[in-house]
Amino acid sequence: MKRDFTLVTDFSRQEILELFRRAGQLKSETHAGIAHPLLQGHNLAMLFQKPSTRTRVSFEVAMNQLGGHALYLSPAEVGLGQRESVADVARVLSRYCTAIMARVFGHDIIVQLAAHAAVPVINGLSDLAHPCQVLGDLFTVIERKGDRDDLKVAFVGDGNNVANSWINLASIWPVSLTLSTPPDYSPDAGIIERARAGEGGRIHITEDPHEAVRGADVIYTDVWASMGQEDEAAERQRVFADYRVDRDLLKSADPDCLVMHCLPAHRGQEITDDVIDGPHSVVFDQAENRLHIQKAILLKLLVD
Repeated sequence: MKRDFTLVTDFSRQEILELFRRAGQLKSETHAGIAHPLLQGHNLAMLFQKPSTRTRVSFEVAMNQLGGHALYLSPAEVGLGQRESVADVARVLSRYCTAIMARVFGHDIIVQLAAHAAVPVINGLSDLAHPCQVLGDLFTVIERKGDRDDLKVAFVGDGNNVANSWINLASIWPVSLTLSTPPDYSPDAGIIERARAGEGGRIHITEDPHEAVRGADVIYTDVWASMGQEDEAAERQRVFADYRVDRDLLKSADPDCLVMHCLPAHRGQEITDDVIDGPHSVVFDQAENRLHIQKAILLKLLVD
């Protein structure tokens, strides 16, 4: 029976630990120049409504290094829900390819693709969630900090899809997660409610970024205006001015804290140059680890 990966919670904690073990092995082998054609004969259809650097390149390289093939399908070529219904696209691609990855605006498109595709569907990003990103992030944290039950993570800025996915993760993982957002920019209320009913870590919400990062092992931020919010950019710069990750904010965190950003970064807005390029930053480790965790996800869905 096929499985999809649309939200972090589609996998159990034990399954995520297995993904991390495999990602670590694949990473070591990649660095050593060792390749295994485990996905030979497999084809990944990559549907894009939003432009991408890391998502496209990491999935395409992952398929190539595992012996498979990836096909990039642009918005103009497919026209999801306009030129052709989402359901019909899912059915057709299922006849050609062994998996579908989609990077879209509305999360309902991911849900429809998963419902109608006969092959696994992977959420490469939707307005609601970015599960591949957050699994790569946690993999990066565990590389540096180990698999600890007392991990403190602070998310500062917009309550966007990445924030939502960290909340999803906290519902199944023993992490203390504090989110600091301005009023009216909180993460999805339904995701928060479901996560607090779960068996994972603790979730806190505050408007004070200094309170959020106090003693934090990880400080995470993202752009203040995501794709599709360009007309709000000027207003968001005003509203989020006190939520910048800079040296002053780091003083409230653990001295050995990690600073994370999923990229692309608007330097000087949500994060300063001296922090993203400084000794606490693991931003480019995160970016690399997208490749390794996505290899593990693909193998989980297509081979296991």
